[in-house]
Amino acid sequence: TAAVDLSCVWHNLEYMVCRWRPGENASSDTNYTLFYWFDGLKNHKKCNNYSMHQGIFVCIFNLSFPKVTNPYPTIRILIRGDSEEIRPVCASENPTTLVKPATPRQVTLSKINDEIYVEWSESDTFPENCLFYEVEYHNGDLDTTQIIKVIFHYLQLTDFFSYVENNYTSIPSVDPNSRYIFKVRAKPKPECYSSKLCSDWSEEKSIGEKTDSTFHFVLIIIIPLTVAVSTIILLVYLKRLKILILPPIPDPREILKRMFGEQNEDSQVSKKL
Repeated sequence: TAAVDLSCVWHNLEYMVCRWRPGENASSDTNYTLFYWFDGLKNHKKCNNYSMHQGIFVCIFNLSFPKVTNPYPTIRILIRGDSEEIRPVCASENPTTLVKPATPRQVTLSKINDEIYVEWSESDTFPENCLFYEVEYHNGDLDTTQIIKVIFHYLQLTDFFSYVENNYTSIPSVDPNSRYIFKVRAKPKPECYSSKLCSDWSEEKSIGEKTDSTFHFVLIIIIPLTVAVSTIILLVYLKRLKILILPPIPDPREILKRMFGEQNEDSQVSKKL
């Protein structure tokens, strides 16, 4: 009768979403209640934002710690039913393993010469240098995708280096006649959180114009055909022009043949007369 398959995700260090299924032997009208507590919280708290979809219970509650400590305190979760027949479930979780960043927003693309610049907004709920980003892009004419890992870049000040968080990157040497599609997601840095969860991909953005293959195909057919027809017309025109400028010289043999042929005809007519 106890709740099973409990899983929780700490979204953007702001709120926790826990999901579970009812026990195999629990009745269909069983209701469950989630409580949570961590060191530093005077009393346990109850989650009141419940929903159920396709047999899965979902509960959402705000989760923030009074002071960011290292490490974060363990969060303890209790799920129990509305009757004594329902066995309770207890779980202890390290919240840093449950962290999932928010989806990067305001992704913008710009193009300067043969280089594309990608920029996005950063989460303001995470400490500095605790997130890195992945930028996935592909040429609209090709199926292969590429992923760029954006962590930080170094700025040399005097005799030492200092690094700052990046929320942009650039892709050089792009094809000016192709359309490129981009999306971005965030991941927690392992030195800050133990979570393997990444944010959802941002909405795809594109830049550039995809070359129309139909237009290319038409050009491949029309251009050679046009050249061939033009060549034929030009040859015919040149042949006629040559005849006008340089008329053909009569063949002397043909002239003599016609002269003797006419004389023979005249002699034959004379004999008949």
